[in-house]
Amino acid sequence: MDKIESISGITSTEINGWLIRSGGALLAAILILIIGFWLSKRLSKFIKKAMSKSNMDPGLSSFLSSVATTALKILVVLVAASQMGIEMTSFIALLGAAGLAIGMAFSGALGNLAGGVMILFFKPFKVDDFIEAQGEKGIVKEMHIFNTIVLTVDNRTVLLPNGPLANGNIVNYTREEIRRVDLVFGFNYGGDYDKVKEVIRTILANDSRVLEEPAPFIALSSLGDSSVNITVRPWCKTSDYWGIHYDMQEKIYKEFAKNNIGIPFPQMDIHLKKEA
Repeated sequence: MDKIESISGITSTEINGWLIRSGGALLAAILILIIGFWLSKRLSKFIKKAMSKSNMDPGLSSFLSSVATTALKILVVLVAASQMGIEMTSFIALLGAAGLAIGMAFSGALGNLAGGVMILFFKPFKVDDFIEAQGEKGIVKEMHIFNTIVLTVDNRTVLLPNGPLANGNIVNYTREEIRRVDLVFGFNYGGDYDKVKEVIRTILANDSRVLEEPAPFIALSSLGDSSVNITVRPWCKTSDYWGIHYDMQEKIYKEFAKNNIGIPFPQMDIHLKKEA
């Protein structure tokens, strides 16, 4: 200790006093961080619960709760730094410079933040909507500051960055109350077109899920290489879409077989020419 005093010119009393003062401030700062983070977590849950009771959109509630939690944690860090004796003006200036550097380094994160704000403002979808975006299809489960969580039909959880999501194409399959089911069926050349059309019309009329308005569309759409093709476009409630899509395939197949309507398969006629 004497050697340290002779080199530094600082007495042991001064060192002990500094340790006591700094140790107390450090301990207080640590307690502020622990208690502050705990309180911010509790407050975030309270805010989210209060928003859910007010019938606020779940996506907006999740987003605002995430923003509030981040802001509270930043405030706790500032208070802890102040307790350590760090000047707030200097700290804020340093934080601003660091923020600029971090912003340049993480421009993608800032883009995701801006994308999240755009999604909340324009509302191209909401929680529980079925969407297609960024090559993924699924149900929107949560909307956060930087990403949106989607659950796919095969039960995969996908995190979509809000930046590319907001700037790309989004298909919302559940936003409208009704949807059109597009189907194409083929029958053999030489078959009775009027009979085929009547069979399909009867199947559609007997299904209560098919809407009368807009009326179903049935028309001969093309003469294919191996079949005469009929386009069938019934309308239904969005929630009934997949049921109609698959049930119609089965019903029409069975009714075609029952009414002796041939369903063709690809075929090719080969003509052999005998040389003299």
